[in-house]
Amino acid sequence: MQTIWARRALVMNSWAEAVKVDIHEDGRIGAVVVGADCPPEATRVETLLPAPANLHSHAFQRAMAGLTERRGDDPQDSFWTWRQLMYRFLDRLTPDDIQAIAAFVQMEMLEAGYATNVEFHYLHHGPDGRPYDDLAEMAGRIAAAAAQTGIGLTLLPVLYSYGGLDRRALVTGQDRFGNDPDRFARLVEAARGHVATLGADSGLGIAPHSLRAVDAAGLQSAISLAGDAPIHIHLAEQVAEVEEVLDATGRRPVEWLLENAPVDKRWCLIHATQMLPAETETLAATGAVAGLCPITESSLGDGIFDGARWRAAGGVFGVGSDSNIRISLTEELRTLEYSQRLRDRRRAVLADAGRSTGRVLFQGAVEGGAQAAGRETGAIATGLWADLLALDDLGPDGCAKAGDGLLDTWIFARDDRSVRDVWSAGRHMVQDGRHIERDAIVPAYAQVMERLGHEV
Repeated sequence: MQTIWARRALVMNSWAEAVKVDIHEDGRIGAVVVGADCPPEATRVETLLPAPANLHSHAFQRAMAGLTERRGDDPQDSFWTWRQLMYRFLDRLTPDDIQAIAAFVQMEMLEAGYATNVEFHYLHHGPDGRPYDDLAEMAGRIAAAAAQTGIGLTLLPVLYSYGGLDRRALVTGQDRFGNDPDRFARLVEAARGHVATLGADSGLGIAPHSLRAVDAAGLQSAISLAGDAPIHIHLAEQVAEVEEVLDATGRRPVEWLLENAPVDKRWCLIHATQMLPAETETLAATGAVAGLCPITESSLGDGIFDGARWRAAGGVFGVGSDSNIRISLTEELRTLEYSQRLRDRRRAVLADAGRSTGRVLFQGAVEGGAQAAGRETGAIATGLWADLLALDDLGPDGCAKAGDGLLDTWIFARDDRSVRDVWSAGRHMVQDGRHIERDAIVPAYAQVMERLGHEV
């Protein structure tokens, strides 16, 4: 059994001092004692927090960081031109590459303070679209990376069948994603076998990619495969996407989904940046999680999620690193709040009467991430997985800070370098700010980047 003693901790959503946390060998929190003396064998930390899940990631895109910041011949560079670059890039990736990239991504997530990787996994097949001998070969590589990094994994195999709402065939670059519902069901079962080799905290969900990439029958098939597990879908990310769905169905994406699917707490709706006010309020009432990726949404020009209206309607949210061009928990949260301020020309938009902005952002990410991952975590409480992060003393910025002020200082005045230790289901993977397998993971990733070169 491990023991952590924290000078202060966010316990069951309240601040407490002198907190002792016991972690059982199975990775769950065994006991939480407030006002405790520090045992001599304990790992002593300044501030202990529940660690959130990174609820949306495409691991392979990490290797594209810094490669798409030039504008092409089209002066209206956009998500759609970026997507063409991404298709060209991914054709060069082998299963070995994917494993090395995923391990590097997961290491960075842990060092940033995330305990769980929710991987929206759609790179299934070889470059020519032909399946590998193991239909879930690529899923197995994501799982192998998780075995090395110790991160909690919720793997979401993605159903991707069409190139648009007219059910057109997949184009070059999309071939590696494609499956019909029958083959997808076999892929899911094969992926389940790979995930089963990991710890008991790992899990499997389902992700119909988007309303553009699956038809109504495919969506229902995916939902039936999920059962009680998480269901994630890209929804209303781009204006052109909204227009395509509206032209094809007579409904905007949110309207169509709510009319045709049992959206509830199992669901995580990724981006949802292009919603009308009434859609925002109606969708929030379903209990689904808004899966927000503010760094990527800024990078791709997606738009600004209506966070204030969502929260006012009781909506749940979490954050993810999506394209992984920069993996930073604090920056995701800060960018979410700052986007609201820039749009509304106000301050502390997401704060409420009893909690500061940093507290609302962080606690929202912790609770929403746990729900989106389908993971028994989200607080420092007996019986939950020991997904924990410890901050250092925050330097001079942390002097005389307490309670919510600690979170505000960390998120708005400092960065992820303040993360000292991270546990994922009790696995102490980040110690003194450094992943314990960093010396093996970084060179393997560097070799892949050297081979791929510097152009897309």
